[in-house]
Amino acid sequence: MTFQISVLPSGRSFVAQPGEVLLAAGIRDGVGLPYGCKDGACGSCKCHMESGSVVHGAHQAKALSAEEEAAGYVLTCCAVPQGDVVLTSRQVTEAGAFPIKKMPVRVSSVTRVSPDVVVMKLQLPAADAFQYHAGQYVEFLLRDGDRRSYSMANAPHNQGSPAGLELHIRHMPGGKFTDHVFGALKEKDILRIEGPYGSFFLREDSAKPLVFLASGTGFAPIKALLEHMQHKGIDRSVTVYWGGRRPADLYMHEWMQAHAADAPHLTYVPVVSDALPEDAWTGRTGFVHRAVMDDFSDLSGHEVYACGAPVVIDSARADFTGLRNLPPDAFYADSFTSAADKSNP
Repeated sequence: MTFQISVLPSGRSFVAQPGEVLLAAGIRDGVGLPYGCKDGACGSCKCHMESGSVVHGAHQAKALSAEEEAAGYVLTCCAVPQGDVVLTSRQVTEAGAFPIKKMPVRVSSVTRVSPDVVVMKLQLPAADAFQYHAGQYVEFLLRDGDRRSYSMANAPHNQGSPAGLELHIRHMPGGKFTDHVFGALKEKDILRIEGPYGSFFLREDSAKPLVFLASGTGFAPIKALLEHMQHKGIDRSVTVYWGGRRPADLYMHEWMQAHAADAPHLTYVPVVSDALPEDAWTGRTGFVHRAVMDDFSDLSGHEVYACGAPVVIDSARADFTGLRNLPPDAFYADSFTSAADKSNP
């Protein structure tokens, strides 16, 4: 027995096997649903169930509250259908366009760009093309079966020769993967990745002005989006807000300044929340999503792409839609949930 899953308003449909979660079934059939962590922690995959029933696996209340579940909302990453289901969801029709692959990669360089961030470059296998959308991510496959997700910071056309990926990795003290990256990892080491994953990429069928919001290493996929727009000649108005606690957290500040100087349609607004006197910071201060609200009294005609810490994404989504008239379906997000975020409700 299989179940028919229909998605409104697109009319797309896919088949789920008994015991299979909705998101995995959709990806397998090439019907892309929005998602982020795939672990019931971030809420990016939340959508409304118009009919049918599901049983949820383990998830966090901050991703789906009991009240939301009672109102018919589901997390597709951990919801197992009990029969035919009809969902309403922002459709990502291209998510199945690129095959998801597992492959070995060679560490070509690891460059410290701030006290706790490195830019890691990975060389891809010469005989195996790797396609992805700017903004998507890969997962490192660790020896014990765990996975760690990182967004590509280079657009697909910028893979170089030999082809490679650029990732921005922040050290999480005690973190199984980042302790290794900042400790024993060396050039020419072999790692294994799987991807591409994610529904965070530019919707090019729109001409609306854009707000890009990044906190910390959430800048990585934003950088890829900017490179992609430049490569494709997309001249939509875009304002980039990048927030960090200290100026050093804006670890590619000069790159961003140079990129903005070359693009008349691009405005760059760096924001620091906890500057100290010795930082000599003269730019904007405070919470980065608040800087957006200070500059925009009405976001009803914009699209927002936000990436970074869950608290920043959640605050931006709530305030932009609730206080600045941003349509909920014009907020695209990639919440950087760490292993600690996933284990702590």
